[in-house]
Amino acid sequence: MASTIAGRAQAAYLGLAIGDALGATVEFLTPNEIRHQHGIHREISGGGWLRLKSGQVTDDTTMSLALGRAILDNGGRVEALAAAQAFDAWMRAKPVDIGNTVRRNLVTFRHSGNPQAPPSEHDAGNGAAMRVLPIALATLGQPDEIVGVAVRAQAHVTHHNALSDAACDTLVAMIQAALEKVGASGTAQDLKHFATSLVARHPQFAFEGRRRENPSGYIVETIQAVFQAFFGTDHFEACLIDVVNRGGDADTTGAICGMLAGACYGLDAIPPRWSNALDASIRAVCLTQARALVAA
Repeated sequence: MASTIAGRAQAAYLGLAIGDALGATVEFLTPNEIRHQHGIHREISGGGWLRLKSGQVTDDTTMSLALGRAILDNGGRVEALAAAQAFDAWMRAKPVDIGNTVRRNLVTFRHSGNPQAPPSEHDAGNGAAMRVLPIALATLGQPDEIVGVAVRAQAHVTHHNALSDAACDTLVAMIQAALEKVGASGTAQDLKHFATSLVARHPQFAFEGRRRENPSGYIVETIQAVFQAFFGTDHFEACLIDVVNRGGDADTTGAICGMLAGACYGLDAIPPRWSNALDASIRAVCLTQARALVAA
């Protein structure tokens, strides 16, 4: 299973949830605070500012699952209105956490019925990037222009911003390239050209050099921390430990690193203690939805 596209897709989805759950414990802490409280944070233990149960996930995973369900219910098609309605239903269910930009633009959607938020230079957060995995799986093998339309259909519901779009495009391309290397012993370095291309187009994302610690929800800082951890390690566990111990918006950097590392290294690379520590219902739906989205 680990060497099939479906297996890598499942690893990416589990990676998303594991990184989310692992990082949530230390979200908004500085690296020094993490060292003082945890030493090196390496176990899924819950707690944190949200007082989560061990294995519980946050909006990074639950919004992704809501989007994935909307795609599957829509016959495998990615449409902005269906995504907006799914996110609105998710918000009405009172999630454990929700970002300010997501909340504001979903409230606007309720009143206007328009699933596309207006363009805004202030909406360059990481909320659209954290939930791109269902798009990557559902559009695998499709032409670039169709993938790009799908990326924006879901992203612009809450984050209509050029930097957010660029990051989402790059993450989807990296995930899809990793999924398609079935049977190959790929490494993160095989995907680095996507990152360097992003930096060439948007120099703000430059990530080589000074270590990005305590990354905020700004998409540039998120991607810098993610790329440093992903390209600076050579296996799943090291990647996630590296990124969450940087603190800041650690559930989201953990989720994005998790989906990349899962797609790159496969199911066999995921530590069983992390997979088993996830909430069982979340683990089951991640595995099921990953297969269904690829099949769709």
